Amino acid sequence: MQTEGAVAITAKRLTLALCAAGVVGGAVGAIAVNHNNATAAAEAAAAANVPAPASVPAPVAATPAPVAGNATAAGLPDFTKIVSHNGPAVVNIRVVGSAKAQQRQMPQFDEDDPFFEFFRRFQQPQQPRGGNGGRGEVVYGAGSGFIVSPDGVILTNAHVVRDADEVTVKLQDRREYRAKVLGSDTKTDVAVLKIDAKNLPVVPLGNTRNLQVGEWVLAIGSPFGLESTVTAGVVSAKGRSLPGDSVPFIQTDVAVNPGNSGGPLFNTRGEVVGINSQIYSQTGGYQGLSFAIPIDAAIRIKDQIVATGKVQHAKLGVSLQDIGQDFADSFKLESPDGALVQNVERGSAADKAGLKSGDVIRKVNGQPVIGGGDLTAIVSVAKPGEKLALDVWRDGKNVEVNATLGSATDKAAPADRNSLASNDSGAKLGLALRPLDPMEKRQSGIPSGLLIEDAGGAAQMAGIQPGDVLLSVNGKPVTSVAQVRDVVGKSSKSVALLIQRGDDRIFIPVRIG
Repeated sequence: MQTEGAVAITAKRLTLALCAAGVVGGAVGAIAVNHNNATAAAEAAAAANVPAPASVPAPVAATPAPVAGNATAAGLPDFTKIVSHNGPAVVNIRVVGSAKAQQRQMPQFDEDDPFFEFFRRFQQPQQPRGGNGGRGEVVYGAGSGFIVSPDGVILTNAHVVRDADEVTVKLQDRREYRAKVLGSDTKTDVAVLKIDAKNLPVVPLGNTRNLQVGEWVLAIGSPFGLESTVTAGVVSAKGRSLPGDSVPFIQTDVAVNPGNSGGPLFNTRGEVVGINSQIYSQTGGYQGLSFAIPIDAAIRIKDQIVATGKVQHAKLGVSLQDIGQDFADSFKLESPDGALVQNVERGSAADKAGLKSGDVIRKVNGQPVIGGGDLTAIVSVAKPGEKLALDVWRDGKNVEVNATLGSATDKAAPADRNSLASNDSGAKLGLALRPLDPMEKRQSGIPSGLLIEDAGGAAQMAGIQPGDVLLSVNGKPVTSVAQVRDVVGKSSKSVALLIQRGDDRIFIPVRIG
């Protein structure tokens, strides 16, 4: 449940911040990423006092048949039929919750910081509740949603109803219902609500497989509490990965603002292809980039929640790195595509399938993997027990690996530091190396490797530091300087060094020539 009226801005001490309805999250970059469900407290309070008509006839149950928009004389889509047909199935959601949850989410600033006063004013609860026995104040929030079943099943964002004590759903015909949260999944930001009603209009559901970049799309929602607002734009990108998220977002330029969260994104055939969830913004309002959860992923989450009341996420058990041109040269790949396996967790699905550190995963079930985010997105919407056919580049050739996914609740085991693939390639590095002595091995827990005493030239420019431990070169384990020379001497462009730095392991490409 989120405080209303908050405006997220980029602070000097914050970088990319994920804001759920105005609540600033972790710092990652220079632009704020905002979940958009907050509205003005006064608007929400006023809306709460509007009585529902006493004798409004129940709408006839609608079959979710898509209605396509017409093309205008200028060649632009005409969305009027989509809006008139599907608009009644889009709902406004109002939530009421405790102030305590909001106070926990307020960023921590020193009192002399110029942003302390800003967040103190805008992040504190706005509406007091008298006579509550010292339980504090209540806060109001709002968002959007859409009906997917005639008996009252509704999809929205998890952040819209998070920490909510009461959830009210308002239909387009002004009827209001108290809603029950059947379940929510913060990992994908999907929540499922249920209201006690029958014969409700529903939206037709599409899929994102045929959705094209450049295709027109339409959003319906309640930005800033303005119910049944329609905005349109085009798909800017598909499979977009955002920091801290595992969802393969649909990126659009549709105007999405606070209050649009949880609302549907339609294609020109009148089918829902996504749930509007986030925006990039420096002000808290729309600035050209919007992100929607693919409806395919949302339906898989919804089905689990309706069936069991909870969501189970799958786990492969690897840590990944994207492939750049340096890595492509080192591993003799034709193009810098794929997900490079850094670590393999002992006992995980990846370990049982035979994946190794240094493998490059290029396809999953025939679907190309451009970067690590693609693989993460596929696993995030899968269920434990599902099987994946992985096309892996290993030792300069393609290998097929079949994995059965485990559960995300399985306890993590230490990565197997010795499961390294072998590959030959190399370059002059500019490193001063020596084997680890027995005491260093015991203290670091690293069974073998070479301590980097000094780094210069290409290695220094690549970010390698004295004190790092070199574990492998191009996936080939090294325990002596002679082994490094042997591998390095066989490369003409670059090498990929597996480095242990503290508790972290990372592949670092080093260019030569």
